Amino acid sequence: MMELPKEFFTIIDGIWPMLVIFIIIVTTIRIMYITEKGEKFVLYKEFFTLLFQIYILLLFGLVTNTDVQSVGNNFMPFREILRYTWGSKHFMWNVVGNIIIFIPFGFIVSLVIDSKRVGKPLIATLISSLTIELVQLFIGRSFDIDDIILNCTGGIIGYFLYIGLSAIKHHLPSFLQRDIVYNILTGLIIILIIFAIFNLWELIPL
Repeated sequence: MMELPKEFFTIIDGIWPMLVIFIIIVTTIRIMYITEKGEKFVLYKEFFTLLFQIYILLLFGLVTNTDVQSVGNNFMPFREILRYTWGSKHFMWNVVGNIIIFIPFGFIVSLVIDSKRVGKPLIATLISSLTIELVQLFIGRSFDIDDIILNCTGGIIGYFLYIGLSAIKHHLPSFLQRDIVYNILTGLIIILIIFAIFNLWELIPL
């Protein structure tokens, strides 16, 4: 079983109070809005909207609080990527990790804008990653163009994941494309997330 890095627990320990407050406030306001306007409540759409907002907060916490092995600002493409030994802990955390962390971003952006081309999700990923790197210059961190390259790679993978799942969805029988089916699946996902949170809580060192 892969051991989670200490930085992960540090981030979770520091951000969970904000997350709890944020989720309760945003969910309450959203429910009141739907009730007031008489809109149809679709669980899976509301869930993914909230999940995207939480993801952005977690992304902010991760990229601004995690210590990385850096040699300073890097403006030369692939310099930092190539200095890590393939398959090493630092390679997995700094290279593979920077790709994986933006896969959900590329997927959700593609889902929200219903993009059929990679251009807009890629631009959104590029702007977001570039903003993160520029902000890091002003908070005592370093700028790394390789992080932008890796983040954009993750965003592109997320886009193709969206395209693939959309193609599968459109070929499903009509009854499997109804909102009720996705609402049930979302309910199961929420239950799994709750169990995962309780299990994760036991792993956080006190």
